[in-house]
Amino acid sequence: QVQLVESGGGLLQAGGSLRLSCAASGLTFATYIMAWFRQAPGKEREFVAAISRSGGNTVYADSVKGRFAISRDNDKNTVYLQMNSLKPEDTAVYTCAATFSGSYYTTTNLELEYRYWGQGTQVTVSS
Repeated sequence: QVQLVESGGGLLQAGGSLRLSCAASGLTFATYIMAWFRQAPGKEREFVAAISRSGGNTVYADSVKGRFAISRDNDKNTVYLQMNSLKPEDTAVYTCAATFSGSYYTTTNLELEYRYWGQGTQVTVSS
């Protein structure tokens, strides 16, 4: 059974930093593209960042480019999202997702392509 478990969310002031983690089990982690999505109250879920199997390729939403960094540790079956210079508009439930890939370097920002999802962790940024 595949499980994705997020942690690291919290409440903080604008301008602060936070690192989210997503621990995966029940899958061969190194063969999956990993991504972070977020959903703010009253809004659709949106793509945040994705990382290829190898970790060599990453892609970001324009809204977080330059502030957020996605990384992965294939030995620990964990993907991270380092979030810096946080803004109130970053407030959302952050969820990690996984999809199998035959390529070491492919990424995708398409929600429909992700098969497995975590439960999410709340990030609240106050002004």
